[in-house]
Amino acid sequence: MMPVERPVGRPVGAAALLVLAGLFITSLFVGVGEVSLRDAFTDPDALYLIAASRLPRTLAAVLTGAGLAIAGLVMQTLARNRFVEPTTAGTGQSAALGILLVTLLMPSASIATKTLVASVTALAGTSLFLSIAHRLPPTQPFLVPLFGLVYGGVVGAAVTFVAWHADLLQFVEIWTSGEFSGVLRGRYELLWVSAAMLAATWIFADRFTLMSLGRDVSVGLGLDYARMMQIGLVIISVVTALTVVIVGLIPFVGLVVPNMVSRLMGDNMRSAIPWVAGSGAALVLVCDIIGRLLRFPYEIPVGTVLGVVGAAAFLWLLFRRPAHA
Repeated sequence: MMPVERPVGRPVGAAALLVLAGLFITSLFVGVGEVSLRDAFTDPDALYLIAASRLPRTLAAVLTGAGLAIAGLVMQTLARNRFVEPTTAGTGQSAALGILLVTLLMPSASIATKTLVASVTALAGTSLFLSIAHRLPPTQPFLVPLFGLVYGGVVGAAVTFVAWHADLLQFVEIWTSGEFSGVLRGRYELLWVSAAMLAATWIFADRFTLMSLGRDVSVGLGLDYARMMQIGLVIISVVTALTVVIVGLIPFVGLVVPNMVSRLMGDNMRSAIPWVAGSGAALVLVCDIIGRLLRFPYEIPVGTVLGVVGAAAFLWLLFRRPAHA
């Protein structure tokens, strides 16, 4: 079946950009330290607070949301299944295993080293998941996400077992609970690599769209299927590893955002990428702001908020019949 594309008008795109910009500005002024718009231009302390904490946190939320949504889109294309994402199919758990190994073997390793090792273990874990998923009967698509949940659970259990033996359970809990309260200037900049992965997805978007037609058809159309599979795996692994190392596991973004955009715009990846990235960024920003306001002045981790919001959105996707079916 050929991918379907449903164009979205420019007024809708402009309105979406305004919403994202509004969330970005709101995020800069929500927090324990009270900062007004006027203070941001006249008070040196307020300006320092925004530059050192609020702006890095907001940028981290945007980069994380956009990156995870794009990683989910790519993973669903590689698996040819709409119900998988990196945090439920073993990629996030494999990245956590890599961080745990680095912590045990090289306790003083830098964030860059942890990210590199986590990317390698995430790449290995995702490759194993996809190699098994492609052997499952294509007539039963729900077996793939079910296997992903079991596979991710097994890897997660291995991480917990090793951490328990090494007395590192508290650290694992931090890695697996996504939150932005610890994001400051100097501790989030590696997330800009996610923007590079987003750009790479844009460059190869047409080839990923061909991959969604299946191995035999895409190879018949001249696509280097194995090379594109490798590129997709690197994109998924690097984005997930960066997220786990810097902010922790954040669920559902890579699952619900690509599905919602696909229902509105169809399956053409190139036209969907800006919407998937923007919607992922907006979703994470909204949940982070909610987490800061619900029990003010205390914070609820964004991973917890997304666990509730994402589950509700996923159930809506399951029970709502597509308008263009």
